[in-house]
Amino acid sequence: MSIQRGSDGIAAATSAEAHAIGADAAADLAATLKAIADPLRLRMLSAIATSPTGETTAGELATLTAVLQPTVSHHLKVLRDVGLITSDRRGTWVWYRIAPGYRGAVTTLLDRFAPAAIEVARAAHITQAGPGGPDGQSTLTGLGNVDPALDRLAASLAERFTGTPESECFRVVRESYAALARRGGNAAYLVALTEHFARQRLIDAEKVRALDAGHKPQVLFVCVANAGRSQLAAALMQHYAGDRVVVRSAGSAPASDVHAAVRAILEELGDTAAADTVDDVTRFYPKPLTDDAVRAADVVVTMGCGDACPVLPGKRYEDWIVGDPALASPAGVAAIRDELDGRVRGLLASLLTPPPTFVPTSVPTSVPTTEGTR
Repeated sequence: MSIQRGSDGIAAATSAEAHAIGADAAADLAATLKAIADPLRLRMLSAIATSPTGETTAGELATLTAVLQPTVSHHLKVLRDVGLITSDRRGTWVWYRIAPGYRGAVTTLLDRFAPAAIEVARAAHITQAGPGGPDGQSTLTGLGNVDPALDRLAASLAERFTGTPESECFRVVRESYAALARRGGNAAYLVALTEHFARQRLIDAEKVRALDAGHKPQVLFVCVANAGRSQLAAALMQHYAGDRVVVRSAGSAPASDVHAAVRAILEELGDTAAADTVDDVTRFYPKPLTDDAVRAADVVVTMGCGDACPVLPGKRYEDWIVGDPALASPAGVAAIRDELDGRVRGLLASLLTPPPTFVPTSVPTSVPTTEGTR
């Protein structure tokens, strides 16, 4: 290790040793990562973490695979030995749950790291298909100088939202563009998406200022990436509620695009023309969580985003434990969609008087698989 004297004469390490995690910590971490570096154990971990009750039995986990029960027990023992899960026996059943100290870490693994890893793998597959993507077409690029377009957009919004100072419109437009740009993805559509997102934010801000007690109920669905669960829940709410409820969705760390399996269901729900209306948030693009969206909401539904959503007085909060469709099989995606459908219907019935009459929706006959290229 090389040593260098700083300006204060104190010796400072300049090698990688000064920045790397400690050897003991690395050894402990490696043991835990090794324990989950198995496809079946990862599926078990996700099934336990997303169970509505927060726990499940070995018998239920055995349905994930065709292996014998002793093999299932072995995998559970590996996870238990490193402290990832705990268990207790009740009668003839042993119940497993995520260890309290690991709940946040497992949520981060499943909701942020895993989808990102799958997306990188998918992108690598597309790149291998050809320089312009799988269809051989050239990739669209964004504007070289976006400032004039953003200025025109802000000026246009200032004319429409007369109750909002022009300087505020310019700030919201700039912030919205920067927030959407940070997600990554294709830059060609950033200005158009910025217009939709900025308009939504200005509408929410004006609603908060108006303090109108007679407004329509507003529901905000929040997950980590705003690429799966919250998008699907918002689309289902929009489908059943129509114009009787204002629907929003957002992500605490939005992805660059909606998951392919979820996009198929969103399109199946139909009414893509509604995506052009200002109040509609079934626009199929992830968007970041904003304070105005929370303030304007009457109900905030969180799904896996932990403490990222601010808790404000006078709001109704619900936390739904639902699996992530980004990691699910086609059958799993359909099951998640059905679970959200039931939850959304229950929430809508509590918001409207008299309760709505529901017309069953159909599950897509073919849901793109997340395996292989996802």
